[in-house]
Amino acid sequence: MSNLVSDHEHDAPPLPEIAGYRLLRVINHGGMSTVYLAEQVALSREVAVKVMMPQALTDEVSRRRFENEVRTVARLEHPHIVGIHEVGRTRDGLPYYSMPNMPRGHLGQRNFHEAVAHGDERRVLEITRALLSALEYAHGRGVVHRDVKAENVLFDEGERPLLADFGIALRRGFGPRVTSAGMAVGSTAYMAPEQARGETVDGRADLYSLSVLLWEMLTGELPFRAGDALTMAVMHAQDPIPKLPPHLRHWQRFMNRALAKQSAARFQNVAEMREAIDKVDGRRPLPGVVLLHRGLAQVRRQPKVAAIAAALLVTVGAGAWLLSRDGAQGDGFFRAVTANANDPVATDRVDVADAMLRPLPEAPLQTSLENARRQIKARNLTEPEGDNAYASVLSAWRVEPDNPNVQSTIGDLTDAFAGELTGHLRAGRNTRAREYYEHATRLSTTTRTQDSAAIARMRAGIDDVLSDRADAAVRDHDAEAVQQLAALGGTFGLSKSQTDALLARADAIPRRGQPVAGDPLGAVIIDEGLALARRPVSRALYSRFSQSTGREASLCRERVSLLRVIDPRSWREPGFPQGNDDPVVCVSVADAESFAGWYSRQSGHNYRLPSAAEARQLASQLGNRPLSLWVRDCGSDCQHRQVLGGSWRDGKGQRALAASRGYDDVGFRLVREL
Repeated sequence: MSNLVSDHEHDAPPLPEIAGYRLLRVINHGGMSTVYLAEQVALSREVAVKVMMPQALTDEVSRRRFENEVRTVARLEHPHIVGIHEVGRTRDGLPYYSMPNMPRGHLGQRNFHEAVAHGDERRVLEITRALLSALEYAHGRGVVHRDVKAENVLFDEGERPLLADFGIALRRGFGPRVTSAGMAVGSTAYMAPEQARGETVDGRADLYSLSVLLWEMLTGELPFRAGDALTMAVMHAQDPIPKLPPHLRHWQRFMNRALAKQSAARFQNVAEMREAIDKVDGRRPLPGVVLLHRGLAQVRRQPKVAAIAAALLVTVGAGAWLLSRDGAQGDGFFRAVTANANDPVATDRVDVADAMLRPLPEAPLQTSLENARRQIKARNLTEPEGDNAYASVLSAWRVEPDNPNVQSTIGDLTDAFAGELTGHLRAGRNTRAREYYEHATRLSTTTRTQDSAAIARMRAGIDDVLSDRADAAVRDHDAEAVQQLAALGGTFGLSKSQTDALLARADAIPRRGQPVAGDPLGAVIIDEGLALARRPVSRALYSRFSQSTGREASLCRERVSLLRVIDPRSWREPGFPQGNDDPVVCVSVADAESFAGWYSRQSGHNYRLPSAAEARQLASQLGNRPLSLWVRDCGSDCQHRQVLGGSWRDGKGQRALAASRGYDDVGFRLVREL
């Protein structure tokens, strides 16, 4: 904690009263809290007590939430995290918590950039790695700091850096962070773009803030500078990443990724960032090379030192040659230096300086990933040539195949392929679906992601679509279609058990000439999606229809005697004895069609009169006695309808009869549309 005391301490308000503590003086003050040096009476030790301002937590709900936050953070025990002793409330009801007093000040009071300018980055790297360790520990326990900045990195007596203030009272819902009056610019100076926009943040926001802090330790300045908090936040969200000075150019690629505007383009976790720092540490220039960078910059401004610069070039070039002989790393820079050292006008042209100070190119990995995400969103998955996600993802994979961002984007592209695939497959566009399947499998084979979760999701989606299509085919009793779907599933990578399940469903569908299971009329399959009742409609079944609908009986016309005025016939009294199971006769074609509609509603199946062609397929199954049957075909006009089959009155096969009458030798049977 800072030991700074106000010059006007005698004008300050009285110190808060806290049971068990004797507050001594103010040691820091901010927009949301005040920190006091205090003595914990029971243990006779100096502690720091942070008391929240009344305007920071204005109601009981927010105060209790604050206390819960403190208790969560208090469970963090790590050598680089400031511990919390106690949480409670002052006599005036303001929340507070106590913690160890850190008398060595905070990181903002330290100066490392002079040592860095001379090539010594050791202390900066020690502090960064320590803070990374603290964040990794906290993130692993679901705690995000949300306010990593120089003032929150404190030093103990052993000069060990510790992180303080883990996100307490800084979550959304505790008040504005950017435009609040009195809020220090310090917070927004380190704030990730998504946090500045008020979005929910995760550990990647902490890594962004730590990267800003690293920039500040290396250069002595913040990457973005502004006069107010709002402008600072906007700069983080919109302004391009600045270029580092020449002696720090080995950090530029790291910073390009660490300070990317989109969180998905940054380091996704502490392990990634630590590995990248280790790589930078491994290739940082020797102190002599750093001095050479500074000297070359002077050459631009002071031509008189050109001779000294040339001598320095010769010295460094010779040293580099010796190092390269012993297996030390070389990067072409030394070769360029030695090549120009003997050129008498090299220092005038300062070509070497220009080459050294030239900005680094954009990272190809980040560019490829950004292109891929844009192309996936635009559905440019495999075309146009030169601007499609497939090519961009492979380009990124070739640069860094094991990068988690690359692996995630491979999964996103696979999901996009799967979406197109299943859409076409559901619509029956099997060829187009196959094209997307081949793209997805080629991608997984190339990138060795055949066992990825995205591929598993794709296969599950294919199985779901084919199962849905099989359901429709089963309803139509189309076994052949189900068999074709099983074969199609094999070409789309379904397992043998999945295709066997489809084949089993096909085998369960009745074939032509087989009865439909459970059909009340004993219907037999005669064609795809069509079954014909084996028996004509009986008197008993027609009687149920008549009673249910109140339909009047049609006049029955005898074909032997035309004089039945005194004793008319109907389906109830056809002129000869019938039992309940005998076929109903003396019904008109309109009666038969009305019955079909009623029976469809009663049974939940779709029944109708057959056509003559359909009825002929089971013409031998005519019931107990020779009987003609109504069919739906019209005669020369629809005043007459066709009957099929000879009867005991007429041996003709198919003939036309008046549609408005019933006949004592004509009944009907139905077909069921499956």
